Amino acid sequence: MINVENLKKQFGPITAVDDVSFTMEKGEVVGFLGPNGAGKSTTMKMITGFLEPDDGKVTICGTDIATDPITVKNRIGYLAEHAPAYGEMTVSAFLNFICDVRQINGSQRRDAMQRVAEKCAITPVLQQTIGTLSKGYQRRVGLAQALIHDPEILILDEPTDGLDPNQKHEVRQLIKKMAKDKCILISTHILEEVEAICSRTIIIAHGKVLVDSTPEKLKEEHKMTLNEIFRKITRKKTA
Repeated sequence: MINVENLKKQFGPITAVDDVSFTMEKGEVVGFLGPNGAGKSTTMKMITGFLEPDDGKVTICGTDIATDPITVKNRIGYLAEHAPAYGEMTVSAFLNFICDVRQINGSQRRDAMQRVAEKCAITPVLQQTIGTLSKGYQRRVGLAQALIHDPEILILDEPTDGLDPNQKHEVRQLIKKMAKDKCILISTHILEEVEAICSRTIIIAHGKVLVDSTPEKLKEEHKMTLNEIFRKITRKKTA
């Protein structure tokens, strides 16, 4: 469902993404790990069409995002790391705006609004302005807009950032429930999150993929915890 081939991106003298390639299939939840500045968010922005790569190719469900970006974006739900929203709008108005953008109307809109409000546990704040919400609720509103068109593919950049432990657990359970019907790529720095919900792990540093395996295989191969493996691999690359 996702095919990333030799992606490269530079910002001036800085190489943010350097020849990144991987594929993903339906039913996979892939944890995208790396230290700050590793190239995770830049890669995700290129996969979703928010950034154009300097080189390489992204194909979503057989469609090249460079040649048909609208078709691709209709199949993707994207939660950015710092998801923008209109602080003066109510949650309901914002989600209705997203439905306008996605051309979701009539009974489909009512059903979609109810579905994401329940899934993301935002029903109590639907009539509250986004600017007055806690960071945790704002994150859940961001997740709701990514899910409202029921996409086949989810790209989630730090989906549990700002949530309390109970909220993190709820979001992780939601991701696990959706996993069988979707293809989900998650950027996170929380290694316990990877072990809890991810079927596969990709570790990236300095724009390069260092590891592409399952958490279980990594722990068996290295005889270490995932946290120890992450520190060892990324430290070796830095050195």
